[in-house]
Amino acid sequence: MAHSAETRVVTAHVPLLLAEKVDQLALRLERSKGWIIKQALMAWVDQEEERSRLTLEAMADVDAGRVIDHQSVQAWADSLDSDNPLPVPE
Repeated sequence: MAHSAETRVVTAHVPLLLAEKVDQLALRLERSKGWIIKQALMAWVDQEEERSRLTLEAMADVDAGRVIDHQSVQAWADSLDSDNPLPVPE
């Protein structure tokens, strides 16, 4: 038998239109509103954790001097509309 994870009820006030959309999704997917909200919250938390990880990684790159100067990036971006675009700066 699968072990059930402990849970806790979390409440939030949401705009009426959003609540109605959740109701519609629950009906269409034949799932509970709680399931819909849990899926959305898990996806958002995962996204925020990834954003934080990438930010820390980028900050470490800056601290280590692994950066590309703005002028090189701008020149590359400007060249994308030309017949001979520059290679991606490294």
